[in-house]
Amino acid sequence: MTINITMPALSPTMEEGNLAKWMVKEGDTVSAGDVIAEIETDKATMEVESIDEGTVGKILVEEGAQGVKVNSVIAVLLEEGESADDIPSDVGAGSAAPQEKKEAPKSEEKSEEKPAAKEEAKPEAKAAPEPANKAAPKKDGNRQFASPLARRLAKENSIDISALSGSGPKGRVVKRDIEKALEEGVPQAAPAAQQGTQLATGMSDAQVTALYEDGTYDAVPNDGMRKTIAARLTEAKQTVPHFYLSMDCKLDNLLEARANINAQAKKDENGKPEYKLSVNDFIVKAWAIALQQIPTANATWAGESTLLHHHSDVAVAVAVPGGLFTPVVKKAEAKSLREISAEVKDFAKRAKSKKLAPHEYQGGSTAVSNLGMFGIKDFSAVINPPHGTILAIGVGEERVVVEDGEITVGNFMTVTLSCDHRSVDGALGAEVLGVFKSLIENPVMMLA
Repeated sequence: MTINITMPALSPTMEEGNLAKWMVKEGDTVSAGDVIAEIETDKATMEVESIDEGTVGKILVEEGAQGVKVNSVIAVLLEEGESADDIPSDVGAGSAAPQEKKEAPKSEEKSEEKPAAKEEAKPEAKAAPEPANKAAPKKDGNRQFASPLARRLAKENSIDISALSGSGPKGRVVKRDIEKALEEGVPQAAPAAQQGTQLATGMSDAQVTALYEDGTYDAVPNDGMRKTIAARLTEAKQTVPHFYLSMDCKLDNLLEARANINAQAKKDENGKPEYKLSVNDFIVKAWAIALQQIPTANATWAGESTLLHHHSDVAVAVAVPGGLFTPVVKKAEAKSLREISAEVKDFAKRAKSKKLAPHEYQGGSTAVSNLGMFGIKDFSAVINPPHGTILAIGVGEERVVVEDGEITVGNFMTVTLSCDHRSVDGALGAEVLGVFKSLIENPVMMLA
């Protein structure tokens, strides 16, 4: 019996991917564990291994194909004794998504019809029946009443549910209204990124584009990474209540300690040191220890509960062409400065070629974003859910300050902590930032 090879889900949120490269061709023999293709997600390029053995009978998705749905058939594997004639003619046709049970919609439809029957049984309902095409009632002018099934079907088909007239009890939108909309056509819901534009300007993307004269701009299509960043951070700013805390940290002791440690590094035959710590390595370590000392600040919001994390899993923002990665340094509080330095350098190198695995850039409770190397003095970073905080690092620079009544010169940097107010309150954020400042200004305490 032929074996279908399907587009794998390389992360829990992946819905589609690009088939970057085939590592095999029709007629090749493969064994379990052999790499057969390279798949691009919005943030990574990963190798896909065969889980069966056989001969590649037919490749259904060409190399370079974009937007291939998860679970759709991309190739067919032949078992021993089979030929291309054994491949079903309809293989790969239609969606590979699991089909829903027909009984479930019927069950819900019945439950929706029962309230309608009760309404008709009431005398007042008979005396003043509600029109079937009445617009669905809204709560506070925003919410459209609809059954859970109708909402799910509307989301799956990008239907703008607020544009529908409900035929259910009290104008509620039900399954049959969605089916009618699919047949007759209704305005579709705007993508998340476009909704952000509409909220900011009151205009759609097309209307914004129309404002500019032809030939005065280049329209660069947004790739999957850019769209994901736009959707996630638009959602973050709309749903996560941010507040910001800023503090200046003196760097003189840290710079001296860094120079001393780097001077002890052994050199190879080419004179290259075996390690070279950066200021950012100290920052990641200090922030990880600070979260351990104030454990209630190492928190993320989970709706019905607040998660207090046992370890400091610190994501580090890495800029790549066209976007951003946030690989996570796991258990950073338990790692040495050299280990953190080596791990971050490895992450940065592989991020630029999109070779990070999903588990390496997902999760974590907090993040560090450092724009000091670009000369940025201070900034406020956007929290990347599900993180509860993000620490923004400005440039280290010489500043004239007053200490003990005397004017002196020292090296300082400004840091700004963005907090999710649902899980980290102002006083708690100030407390953990104070501990971080103390560790940066007295780096020997990181070893205590």
